[in-house]
Amino acid sequence: MQVQLKNNLDMHNNARICVYSQRLLQQMLSACGDYEFEDLICQFDVADILIAEPSQGFKTKRQISSQLARRTSISNINPGVKKLKVDRDYDLFFAKFLLKRDLLSLNALKNWKERCKVAICWLAEAWEDDVKKWKGYAKILSQFDYVILNCSASVQPLQDLINRPCMYIPPGVDAIKFCPYPDPPERSVDIYSIGRKSKVTHKALLNMAEQKKIFYIYDTLLGMYTAWPQEHRSLVVNIAKRSRYFLVNPAKIDRRFETGGQDELGFRYFEGVASGAVMIGEHPKTKVFEEQFGWTDSVIRVPFDTPNIAEILADLDSQPQRLAKARKRNIVQALLRHDWTYRWREILKVAGLQPNTALTNRLDHLKKLAEGIEKNSELLIDV
Repeated sequence: MQVQLKNNLDMHNNARICVYSQRLLQQMLSACGDYEFEDLICQFDVADILIAEPSQGFKTKRQISSQLARRTSISNINPGVKKLKVDRDYDLFFAKFLLKRDLLSLNALKNWKERCKVAICWLAEAWEDDVKKWKGYAKILSQFDYVILNCSASVQPLQDLINRPCMYIPPGVDAIKFCPYPDPPERSVDIYSIGRKSKVTHKALLNMAEQKKIFYIYDTLLGMYTAWPQEHRSLVVNIAKRSRYFLVNPAKIDRRFETGGQDELGFRYFEGVASGAVMIGEHPKTKVFEEQFGWTDSVIRVPFDTPNIAEILADLDSQPQRLAKARKRNIVQALLRHDWTYRWREILKVAGLQPNTALTNRLDHLKKLAEGIEKNSELLIDV
């Protein structure tokens, strides 16, 4: 992996991409997929990664500056980040942020706009009702040539606000790393649940686990942070590939007061499908879901707050051929649709740049891997 960290290593002489990373500032578990993408960009392309670093008093300064940016048009305060400088020319400046407050770290980076031909921002969380109220954050986003969102319903409101082209691109996944083939491990975990969950369904699953009926893996942490994003990502991969069922629900399903009832796809769907687990739960009732996961049994519906999950699982377990087909179909579709390669190719197209050999080679590998799985009739045996 050619990850070049400009902060403490020599730059690539031929780098055409400048990636600005938040990995030392934003350490929420939900950002680990973003850092996976950044690392893979250095495989797809020739890129330098500039890592924003916190200075003394970062947490307090970030809180104050984010309050000002949310309530006023003040947007140029450094939120306690060490100063950095882009001191050479690039074809593309790319920055991926989880939350709007993370945008403020750009105030510590000098010359990013002047030294890069095209600047693209990808902002994961931007809810429509909230976007309409942005003041300082809108000023920051308006500096970019293009803005990408994970929230499809927020694209037009944000574009109207900042007068810059905005577009929806779904999350992605390292589909090759998540793929359980060619040497699939035993699916020894019955159910894997990451992040938000129904208290009702969770209690029922806990009862099953206590009765030694299932092996159930779930989060027990109150603070969802990690200083080791690559290691956490590997943990998720290894558990998911060994899981029979993978619980999924729309983003922030239990915090509708934050989303205004807006239904969006989260990372869970992409992780579950790529691992070949059978995804169970709810899914967004949106056109985007149908476009991205519109095949049979991509998600087998289990209503949120379902107390009779034991009966549902028993019924599904009595249909091994259905489950095997669902696993195989999910893996193949992830390889053909949802690898980060496809997202980067789309970004390059927006920036007016051509894919390089490394990108096209990975695309070919994804296609051949999917074709091999598709043709293997033995994979219809559920394991």
